[in-house]
Amino acid sequence: MTTLLAYPNVSEGRDADAIEQIATAFGDGLLDVHSDPDHHRSAYTLAGRPGQLAYAVAAGAARALELLTLDTHDGVHPRVGVVDVAAIVYLHDADRGAACAEALVLADLLAERLELPIFLYGLLGDGRTRAEVRRGGPLELARRISAGELRPDFGPPRLHPSAGATLIAARPPLVAFNVELAPPATIEDARAIAALIREGGPEGLPGVRAIGLWLAQHNVAQVSTNVEDHEATPLRAVIEAVARHADPARAELVGLAPKAAFDGFPADLPLRGYATIEDALADRADTA
Repeated sequence: MTTLLAYPNVSEGRDADAIEQIATAFGDGLLDVHSDPDHHRSAYTLAGRPGQLAYAVAAGAARALELLTLDTHDGVHPRVGVVDVAAIVYLHDADRGAACAEALVLADLLAERLELPIFLYGLLGDGRTRAEVRRGGPLELARRISAGELRPDFGPPRLHPSAGATLIAARPPLVAFNVELAPPATIEDARAIAALIREGGPEGLPGVRAIGLWLAQHNVAQVSTNVEDHEATPLRAVIEAVARHADPARAELVGLAPKAAFDGFPADLPLRGYATIEDALADRADTA
């Protein structure tokens, strides 16, 4: 039986009650919740079967729109929506078609039921990236839609008045992985390192997207990455690349990752949030 994952990211990382209400609305397939107050973002991971998973994601998204508004959001993570991203993830190449179909069903559900404009990215979006849509934030996205520079793939040709837009893709597992830099590293240092190590940079790592951030609540600079190909670039390679320019103080996993992503991970570097897809699915099977 095919199992797919969904990875909706919601622009709320501080209100524990709202985060919990949204988690409950996603239903019994929920595997993991990761919230961060500086990013002001919660990443939810769900498992489900084709034909069911999209409806579970839509239920949680509906609750998010009831509870949250983008107008007062002030997190450091780039975003254009209350339900900023909702990716459908396939674990095996044979399930890619099922994931693509489920992602399109989800796009239609969110557009029709919640009146959200949907932008496809990755495989379904002809290679378009999240960064291309998020560039400039919600106000710039609204202007580009109004000017005819961008058009949603599903839904109304305008941003939702309180919830913005949602980005949807079908993709293999992505590892959201952050590296905090030891003092006295600054946000300028983090941005410079991110520019060096992201794919296309002078020291570019294959399949790595990276930005530099300042976490005010922890008073620390962070290199925030998405590792889109953990086989080409295991997490140890990210740590090694950062360490060429600054001392890593600790690392953080956002959500779940394949076990193989941790091959060779340095044992002496503190890691927050270690959790694997394989373990989470095994635990779900044991309690089913």
